[in-house]
Amino acid sequence: MTAQLRRQIFTEDHDAFRRTVRTFLDREVTPHYDRWEKDGIVSRDAWRAAGKQGLLGLAVPEEYGGGGNPDFRYAAVLAEEFTRAGAAGLAVGLHNDIVGPYLTQLATEEQKRRWLPGFCSGETITAIAMTEPGAGSDLQAIRTTAEDRGDHWLLNGAKTFISNGILADLVIVVAKTTPEGGAHGLSLLVVERDMPGFERGRNLDKIGQKAQDTAELFFTDVRVPKENLLGELNGAFVHLMTNLAQERMGIAVAGIAAAEHLLEITTRYVKEREAFGRPLAKLQHIRFEIAEMATECAVTREFLDRCIVDHSAGQLAAVHASMAKWWATELQKRVADRCLQLHGGYGYMSEYPVARAFTDGRIQTIYGGTTEIMKEIIGRSLLG
Repeated sequence: MTAQLRRQIFTEDHDAFRRTVRTFLDREVTPHYDRWEKDGIVSRDAWRAAGKQGLLGLAVPEEYGGGGNPDFRYAAVLAEEFTRAGAAGLAVGLHNDIVGPYLTQLATEEQKRRWLPGFCSGETITAIAMTEPGAGSDLQAIRTTAEDRGDHWLLNGAKTFISNGILADLVIVVAKTTPEGGAHGLSLLVVERDMPGFERGRNLDKIGQKAQDTAELFFTDVRVPKENLLGELNGAFVHLMTNLAQERMGIAVAGIAAAEHLLEITTRYVKEREAFGRPLAKLQHIRFEIAEMATECAVTREFLDRCIVDHSAGQLAAVHASMAKWWATELQKRVADRCLQLHGGYGYMSEYPVARAFTDGRIQTIYGGTTEIMKEIIGRSLLG
């Protein structure tokens, strides 16, 4: 039995794709994941395998090696299945849904032919570098600069908390190209792996998502060719705002999927685990806990599925993406905490999925815009 209403947003094609993703995870990810967690990084072989399986560049036109299908429901399937598998380290969502739109929507024809085939095959891993040691959500505080030197930009600065930071072959860097322009003096520059002056710092030691290579990046007099400007000069603010809704939707989809999966494994656990001579599930307090979480998940799922459909149709309002992001990730955080508690001491053991989900998921209310930023966006849209 399940408290979740039957989902109506997927077709047979989406269901077949879900089976493909699960098979890929079973063969190429799950058997190696513990090693990746210890190494602090995912094997590049996994990225190439994902490309070979057609999981990269789903929305990229076929002429560049992609799937040619912009239907966000496929991205939602990927996010749900990777979340259920506890495979946050292989940041396919970042690659496809966050970086991908910048390349498909802003790149010139020459840039697309140069970068997109490797993007789709898994040979070229990508990242986007916005956050700095002294600047997070406040774009006006960005200090990384790019000085116009005629045939190139001279890039100087530092970024931190950059997902795929160690593995990335292409990094979209947000830099100040017009110092007096504030947030509207920023541009997007694509930095490639072997450019002199581009260095990676340490692979940061996080409390969760250990297999995800999150790094510091340093740029010292990096000569970025003029042809690596992505989009409009001084247009980064508009470009970033345009793509944030999809980033937040991807995070929200993972949030509700994580909450549902945690509820599923905890429901099984309390049926099997005994205390005082009977299963935990027979205790009224436990039943109330499960009932509350199941209801919250069911209600949240319906809202998220509506947002997925709207986004696939190009009709999702930015305020609804912010609502989805803050609500689903805060729900994920609450459910992870309550499910760990219901597991007792076993919940604190790393080998139990609930423990990894607790630490892996804690970042969800922070990246992509904190819960507080989401509430500010929503409040501003309602009150001016």
